[in-house]
Amino acid sequence: MPEISVRTGGAAGDGIASVGEVLGKSLSRLGLHVFGLNAYQSVIRGGHVWFQARASSDPIHSQGDNCDVLLALNKETAQIHFASMNAGSTVVYDPEKFDLADGELPVGTKKLAVPTLEIARKYSNQSILQNAAGMGATAFLAGIPFPVLQKALADSFGRKKGDIADWNIGAAGAGYQFAEAHSGANDHAVKPVGEPKLLMTGNQAIALGAAAAGCKFLAQYPMTPASTILHWLAAHSHQLGIVVKQAEDEIAVVNMAIGASYAGVRSMCATSGGGFALMVEGIGMAGMTETPLVVVESQRSGPSTGLPTKTEQGDLNMMLGAGQGEFPRAILAPSDAGEAFRMTVKAFQLAEDWQTPIIVASDFHLSESIMTVERDELPFPGPIPSLYQVQPNGSEYKRYAYTDSGVSPRALPGQPGLQFKAGSDEHDERGRLISDVLSGIPIWVAERTKMMDKRMRKLEGLRAAGPAPALDGPADAPLTFVAWGSTIGAVRDATNLLRVKGVSTNLLRIPQVYPLATSQLVPLLSQAQKTLLVEANFSGQLGHLIRAETGIALPNRFLKYDGEPFTPMEIAQKALEVLNNGH
Repeated sequence: MPEISVRTGGAAGDGIASVGEVLGKSLSRLGLHVFGLNAYQSVIRGGHVWFQARASSDPIHSQGDNCDVLLALNKETAQIHFASMNAGSTVVYDPEKFDLADGELPVGTKKLAVPTLEIARKYSNQSILQNAAGMGATAFLAGIPFPVLQKALADSFGRKKGDIADWNIGAAGAGYQFAEAHSGANDHAVKPVGEPKLLMTGNQAIALGAAAAGCKFLAQYPMTPASTILHWLAAHSHQLGIVVKQAEDEIAVVNMAIGASYAGVRSMCATSGGGFALMVEGIGMAGMTETPLVVVESQRSGPSTGLPTKTEQGDLNMMLGAGQGEFPRAILAPSDAGEAFRMTVKAFQLAEDWQTPIIVASDFHLSESIMTVERDELPFPGPIPSLYQVQPNGSEYKRYAYTDSGVSPRALPGQPGLQFKAGSDEHDERGRLISDVLSGIPIWVAERTKMMDKRMRKLEGLRAAGPAPALDGPADAPLTFVAWGSTIGAVRDATNLLRVKGVSTNLLRIPQVYPLATSQLVPLLSQAQKTLLVEANFSGQLGHLIRAETGIALPNRFLKYDGEPFTPMEIAQKALEVLNNGH
C-alpha cells in the first residue's frame, strides 16, 4: 500500500497517545511521510481518547479521513470508529475484554482477535501492557519490521525505571508474533521508501525555532495546548542555555518576558486563549514601551474554558484587539511543523527589528499533532546579531526618536549617558511622561499625535517584512481555497483528492494574517473565479478581516467549530457543492 492509517482508541489512562506516537515514529523511520492526530478529553482516567497515525510514500498534510487498521482497547472504541473504517480494513481487539460478532463489523472489514491481556499478564500485573501487545499486532499489519518497532519502543520507554521498557518490548513482540501467525495475508503493509524522517509536534517545532532564534528566557504557565512548549524547553534548558520560568499566572508570565527583553535577552511566553486574555494589558505595555516580545497563542475551543482539549481558530479577533488603544503588532499563523519552526524564528526577527509584540498563532491541532519534517525545512538562521547598536556618544539620547520607519535607536538600559524612562504612559522622544500634568496642553497634545503616528508607521514595515500570501496550484483553477493556520493541511490534501477526480483547484494561504499584505492579496483574490473560505470558527474571522482591509467579500464559506479538525474529504465535498452551486 502507498498509504496507511492506523487508529488506536480506548480510555484515558490506557496509554493511547504512547501507542500512536510509537507507531508514528516507526513509520517515519521507514522514510514515510507521517501525520498523527492526538484526540483526547480533559480527564486523567476514563472517557474516550484516540490517536490516528497516517503514513504515506507521498507528502501528506493532515490526519486524513478513515483508517485501515483499528486497534480497539474497549467496545466503545469499536462502536465509535466502525463508521470510519475503510473497505478491507481490520479491527484488532481482545475477546477477553469484549465480544465482537461478525454481524457487528462494517461490510467488507475484518477482525483479528489478539489475547492482549493474556500476553500482558506474562510480563506484569499491569493490564496497561495490553496496549503494547495490541501495538505489536498492529505494527505487523502495517508492515513495520519488528526491529524498527523495538528501537522506537526503546527510545520511548528507555528512561522509565525498572523493567518497564523490557516489558513493553516483550509484550509488543508477543503481539507481533501472534498477528504474524494468525492474520493470514497482510494486505495493509507499507514498504520502506527511504531514509528516516524527522518527526515532531508543532509545539516542539516552535520550541526548537525559539532556541534557534537565540531565545534565552521563556516564561510560561502550563495551559493546554501550549504546555508542551514549556515541557520541551525545560527539558533542554541546560543544553541550550535557556532560563525557563514557570510563573504563578499569565499576568506574571507576560511581564517577566517583557522585563527580560527590556533587560537585554530575547524572550518568549506561550499560552492558550484564556491565558492570552490575561496577558493583554502587558502586551499593550510592550507596545507602548516599544519592547520586543514574542507571544505564542495556541488556540482551543472557547469561549471561557470551552473545550480545553479541542481545536479552533476562534481567537483571531482577540489577537487583533489585544491591549487597550492601538499599537503595531504582527500575527503569524504557521500551518505545519516546518512553518512553525521558521515562523518562530521570523517572529523573533520581526520583534527585534520593529521593537513591538509579535504573536505566533497556533492551535490545538498544530500544537499537539505529530508530523514529519524534511531537514531542509528547518534552516538554522545563523549568527544572532547584536540586540543593541547605540553606544554613548556624549549627545542626548532619544530612545523614542521620531523616524521615518517608526523604529527608534535602542540601547541596553542603564548605561551612562543612555538613561531613559520606559513607562507605560505616553511620552516624548526621551521618554518623559506626558500623561498627567502635561496632557491637554496644546504642545503636548501635538506630541501625543506625533508619537502615535511614529509607532503606527511600523505597521507598513511589518506588512512588507512578514511572510507574504501565496497561491499554490494552477492560477486558472475554477475554485480558490482561502485558509490560514493548521486548516491549510487538510485543504492541501483536499486539493489532491479533487485532482484525482479531475477537478482543478488552488489554495491561497495567508501566513501573516496581520497586517495583511493587501497589495499582494488583492490581485490574487481578484483573479479567482470562485473562492471558498475555510476556517475553524463560527463567524469567518479572517474573511471579515479581508473584507475590512480589501473590500473583497468571500461569500462561500466552510466554517467548523465543533472542536474537531477539518478532514480532506469534507472539504472536497464542500468544494464540489460550491463549484456546482456557489457564487
